[in-house]
Amino acid sequence: MTTDTASETEKATTNEPLHIDGADQLNDVVGKHDVVLVDFYADWCGPCQMLEPVVKTLAAETDATVAKVDVDANQQLAQSYGVRGVPTLIMFADGEQVEEIVGVKGEADLRALIESYT
Repeated sequence: MTTDTASETEKATTNEPLHIDGADQLNDVVGKHDVVLVDFYADWCGPCQMLEPVVKTLAAETDATVAKVDVDANQQLAQSYGVRGVPTLIMFADGEQVEEIVGVKGEADLRALIESYT
């Protein structure tokens, strides 16, 4: 039964971003997946809205698990990762933070970054 749940989770993570609520959930996702791209964003942030379709495309078309963290709802989590501006993208590989990108980057740049870890 656990296997079915895990495979459902795998399917969800490969097709669309996971919305993270709290450090425990983020740690769980980072621990279970080889490469995780976390988008720290805010609903009111114009550049974040511009990045949204890119993030969705990367979730659907790459081997990375893509997660989204609303910094307004998760201020302590954002602070613990030193997020001072949004959007901030943090990449984890094998459970370790390996990259941090502040601001909007193009899909090609982000895809190349993900592929360098997958």
